[in-house]
Amino acid sequence: MMNLIDRFFSRTTGGSKEDAKSRLKILLVHDQVDLTPSQMDAMRAEILAVVARYAEIEPTKVDLRLERSDDGINLVSSVAVRRVNARMAVG
Repeated sequence: MMNLIDRFFSRTTGGSKEDAKSRLKILLVHDQVDLTPSQMDAMRAEILAVVARYAEIEPTKVDLRLERSDDGINLVSSVAVRRVNARMAVG
């Protein structure tokens, strides 16, 4: 969620029109989903906890965001994995 906030409030030069359009799309999607920032943070933490059960992750290289598509709203994620943990027993 902080990545989303950082992206929304970042001040970069060049491509500002595209940056503004991207920020507006993010805000519109989040309004439609109706999740508060704390709910997004909680969802992010839960998803990362599940992934961490199976792989060692790089917490500074995680991107979770909601995007609109023709089919609706999608949760899009990118999680940097350092290594996969040994196979866990199923049962």
